[in-house]
Amino acid sequence: MTRSAPYDREMSPLPRVGLTTYRERAAWGVWDEPADLLPRSYADSVAAAGAVALLLPPALPDLASAAEAVLDGVHGLVIAGGADVDPTRYGTARSPQTGPSRPDRDAWELELLRVALQRGMPLLAICRGLQLLNVALGGTLVQHLPDVVGTELHCPTPGVLGRHEVRLAAQSRIGAVFGESATVATYHHQGVDRLAEPLVATGWAVDGVIEAVELPGQAWTVGVQWHPEAFGGAPLFESFVAACASLTGAAAR
Repeated sequence: MTRSAPYDREMSPLPRVGLTTYRERAAWGVWDEPADLLPRSYADSVAAAGAVALLLPPALPDLASAAEAVLDGVHGLVIAGGADVDPTRYGTARSPQTGPSRPDRDAWELELLRVALQRGMPLLAICRGLQLLNVALGGTLVQHLPDVVGTELHCPTPGVLGRHEVRLAAQSRIGAVFGESATVATYHHQGVDRLAEPLVATGWAVDGVIEAVELPGQAWTVGVQWHPEAFGGAPLFESFVAACASLTGAAAR
């Protein structure tokens, strides 16, 4: 048998982007069982920006080795939206409004974040992803925003993405992408409480809720509380994929 050539993460001109997944019970065809899944809008957004999407379901039990191995094979990481982060991860008692946690997903994505940040890998954290990034770096979360801001602005209708404006810092990556403001798709009831010290807030809703964060320095690290994969996010994915493409020696579309 002829052995294949050793794997070389630089041999393809297309950037490869790892996307974390949900782990939920799902039904399709004649099947109804636990599944690893993700709305196709994530992969479509990555592909439209000129990269290849690879799904990264939770890998247990050797999280450290698994995270190192999968990130060896990609040029950038997207932490997707999903379930509430377990409040024990940020040292807080569970609120009655906090939904069921996904401990396997929390553990996996925190390990992916640790390795990606250590490597300076391009990172886009979306909705839950922003919240988990904040927790990973030592921040805390508001468990139910309506109790703090007094409105349902961020999750106006169950099962339907809302819309609202965000103000963006001019001297920031996100400001360079969208300008001073943007209309975004929103669906979340939690948000940043204490911002982790390494992060900088670069976007805000009208009620003051932090909507975007960045990590200062050379690495492309952006978290957004909204859903750019669902509405108006093409410029953000293009900026992210361009950062990933710089690791391949190829230009992104």
